[in-house]
Amino acid sequence: MGFGIHCWRRFVAASAFASILFSLQLCSSDTAPNYSFLHNASTAPVTFHFDYIIIGGGTAGCPLAATLSQNFTVLLLERGGSPYGDQNITHFSNFGRSLSDLSPASPSQRFISEDGVINARARVLGGGSCLNAGFYSRAGIGYVEAQGWDPALVIDSYQWVEDVVAFQPQVRQWQSAVRSGLLEIGVNPYNGFTYDHMNGTKVGGTIFDRDGNRHTAADLLRYADPSRLTVLLHATVHKIMFKTRGRKKPLAYGVIFRDEAMGKHKAFLYGRSKGEIIVSAGALGSPQILMLSGIGPSEHLKAHGIDVVLDQPMVGQGMADNPMNAVYIPSPAPTEVSLIQVVGITEFGSYIEAASGENFAGGSTQRDFGMFSPKVLRQARAQITIINIGQLSTVPPKQRTPEAIEQAVQALSKLDDLAFQGGFLLQKIMGPVSTGHLELRTINPSDNLNVTFNYFKEQEDVGRCIKGLETIGRVINSVSFSPFKYDTMSFDLLLNMTASAPVNLIPRHDNTSTSLEQYCKDTVMTIWHYHGGCQVGRVVDSDYKVVGVDALRVIDGSTFIYSPGTNPQATVMMLGRYMGMTILRERESQRKRITK
Repeated sequence: MGFGIHCWRRFVAASAFASILFSLQLCSSDTAPNYSFLHNASTAPVTFHFDYIIIGGGTAGCPLAATLSQNFTVLLLERGGSPYGDQNITHFSNFGRSLSDLSPASPSQRFISEDGVINARARVLGGGSCLNAGFYSRAGIGYVEAQGWDPALVIDSYQWVEDVVAFQPQVRQWQSAVRSGLLEIGVNPYNGFTYDHMNGTKVGGTIFDRDGNRHTAADLLRYADPSRLTVLLHATVHKIMFKTRGRKKPLAYGVIFRDEAMGKHKAFLYGRSKGEIIVSAGALGSPQILMLSGIGPSEHLKAHGIDVVLDQPMVGQGMADNPMNAVYIPSPAPTEVSLIQVVGITEFGSYIEAASGENFAGGSTQRDFGMFSPKVLRQARAQITIINIGQLSTVPPKQRTPEAIEQAVQALSKLDDLAFQGGFLLQKIMGPVSTGHLELRTINPSDNLNVTFNYFKEQEDVGRCIKGLETIGRVINSVSFSPFKYDTMSFDLLLNMTASAPVNLIPRHDNTSTSLEQYCKDTVMTIWHYHGGCQVGRVVDSDYKVVGVDALRVIDGSTFIYSPGTNPQATVMMLGRYMGMTILRERESQRKRITK
């Protein structure tokens, strides 16, 4: 991997468990990208032991591992590679290229939901924080109270994250016009620059610094004790191992994973350490790993030949993805390249945001608009021909042919530069209320799942979307935004133009651009805020322990009922730190009771 950290030494130590141990020798400073504890999985021993094993080095897993390593030995297993050295990840100007990269080595794994919406799953250390648009905003006070979290520890945990990854963005002309337009139409008050979530218009944080460098959850590993933490890359976990004989509840005691060369390894918890296995693989990965390990709906597991450890029908349920709908506005004036900075948080539950510039989704030289690109749909179409995924079979063939999409690609490449001068106003609804489920497609942990989000199934979500689109229309027609809108382009015309773009694989209707309800349903996209599958109160308890199993927790966005605030990444990183500190406090309390 070229990290310059291949000086770790393995040694065999006599112990009560005859374990094979290995330690890390500090070769250089433990700051990104020169972490001494970062290694390819193929260099690990065949068997070894730790106090804690964390599955998933993503947005929650990295801060969790860094925190637990202060007192305990921790193994962090990440199925992807390192973000460091990959300019498509690390720099603002290349946003979207990773999302458009469908190669096996891509940090982004493309999937298409049963609803026909193109989506992505992170496959890199740092998780979704390596791929997203960078917006940083905390959860609201009401959300924190509803979770039963300790408010003081929540604030401390947010600040711990923000000291490393959060910054104030530079707001320029397009974003300023959107901000002024929101205030002009009454999305008040103006709350200035803040990480806090509150009704009104604000400028949120960003994980891009002033030089355009992205700071991800992987950067939080700088807090780790390098003598106690081991991070293995390209380590794909196949199953969690359980002890069941003579026990009322299954006990998680180890994991089986394979490295980049398909070598098999087993990692175990120390027998008397009171440690745990913690799954932090995200809203898709965490329920997937539980099911592959025998925890899930029994009939579904049996159908795939998986031995049932615990019949848990709620694993994979409650899947939700906050729907996004956008309106493209060609601009007569130059626009800066900007990602999400300004947000209007409405009283009716829709969040109004904006992005601008010809390369905001992938780079001006590529004309590659990431999730908006016809090229993406051409590649996605190839996947559809291989896998029959439910509702997509209803898409009219003429709208799905490679020839039709190729024509769109050619048309896109011939457009004048002025056609790419402008940006998007978009709305995301809170919640959402509509939910779906996921199921295994195969027993290969690297394969995609069958995921249904049921976008806009519930009318409450539709109502919020309609009001959000109406709000966007009023911003576009505001005096403040007028320098960036052609007078001859009505809102209806902008809707019609945007609706004609192949942003998903859902068939259009005759009234797509004339009915806001139909526009919501036909032009729905993801903003990558999907969650659920291992929800609190259904799969895990309030301490994120898997109900009915010992020594196993799930700590990540899969536990959420609703997505927190305007963007969940701040809260997912906070949760990793928060639960790490909670576990450390629990262990210290246990130690004190024993020593009394």
